[in-house]
Amino acid sequence: MQVSSDRLMGMLADLGQRGALEGGGVCRLALSDTDKAGRDWLVATMRDLGMTVSIDAIGNIWGLRKGRRDGAPIMMGSHIDTVATGGLYDGALGVLSGLEVIAALNAAGAETDLPVAVGAFTNEEGARFAPDMMGSGVYCGALDRDEMLAVRATDGDGVVGEELDRIGYRGSDAPVIPAAYLELHIEQGPVLEQDGLQVGAVTGVQGIHWTEFTVTGQSNHAGTTPMALRRDAGQVAARIALAADAIAADYGPPQVATVGVFELTPGLVNVVPQQARLTVDLRNTDGEVLERATARLIAEAEAAAEAAGCSLTHRPLARFAPVVFDDTLVGKVEAAAQARQLSVKRMPSGAGHDAQMFAPLCPTAMIFIPSENGLSHNINEHSDEGDIMAGAQVLLDLVCDLAGATT
Repeated sequence: MQVSSDRLMGMLADLGQRGALEGGGVCRLALSDTDKAGRDWLVATMRDLGMTVSIDAIGNIWGLRKGRRDGAPIMMGSHIDTVATGGLYDGALGVLSGLEVIAALNAAGAETDLPVAVGAFTNEEGARFAPDMMGSGVYCGALDRDEMLAVRATDGDGVVGEELDRIGYRGSDAPVIPAAYLELHIEQGPVLEQDGLQVGAVTGVQGIHWTEFTVTGQSNHAGTTPMALRRDAGQVAARIALAADAIAADYGPPQVATVGVFELTPGLVNVVPQQARLTVDLRNTDGEVLERATARLIAEAEAAAEAAGCSLTHRPLARFAPVVFDDTLVGKVEAAAQARQLSVKRMPSGAGHDAQMFAPLCPTAMIFIPSENGLSHNINEHSDEGDIMAGAQVLLDLVCDLAGATT
């Protein structure tokens, strides 16, 4: 049984028109109008493939293809929301390759013993609402539904539950826990390309800690206020950013640190900042090391604020422990790639994915394909068609194996 390049690449192009950006890429922030357009297209496509569509209270969408017998399905999935300057493949590939598997099964007239499902999970990116992996977290019971429905957008414009109502995607269907979960994804990094490999058999996902810091000082004249007499929120924020960088350097690989948001108020060239807000993203495959890194960051932030006569508040935006995927299923990814004469290696994921939420509930694995120049969250994000089709074929072969497909 074979996947179709024309079908899958056509679906990627079609979905990419929903939120398309001038110059390339796409912007489908979670629960925005463009996200609604993408969701509408997705639901229509699932129904055209003969799938039964369900939507739950946090807006997760999944389509089900019946098996010869009832039972927990083999599920494929990912997300269709993007960052503001996203590419065509991050998340979307996992959902649409799942639909291609369904289309290939249909085209071959194949039946499966177990049902087969494709899921698209709300707000995986966390670009508009924190935390990320929100939909899959609620689906799998790791995040409280009512708390997530009450989350306000990071820019203050919109609340999750209200936005779901506005776009018509607050459902009531009960989640279906799968027998196994598979996610095809672009690597979003340079390793496979640099190593000349076609497939990554993902062993797990590193832990992620997002922390937001708000520093409050006193605005004053930039020319008349001596440095020693300032309560400069901007300087404290800068010291926190430097502390994050130093922590990553001191702990060494695989520890990473990123300051993704850095805002000063009032934001005027000749005024000492009264307030600063910044976010720090710390990640590590070792949960204990990640905890120590976060504790050190908070301690250094508090010391910097105290020394500058400023006040400091901080809050966690996301706390996800490292996740290890099912070794047997990871081995099946390797074997499926090798059976197709594809070069493959085991590797961890540096990015968070919906798959990490499923890992505690059922056997879970991910398939990586190369990202050109390691780019993602970028309008120039690209993966070669040949690599996309290789990953989709491995996914189809795995589903046929796990679900018991016959023609």
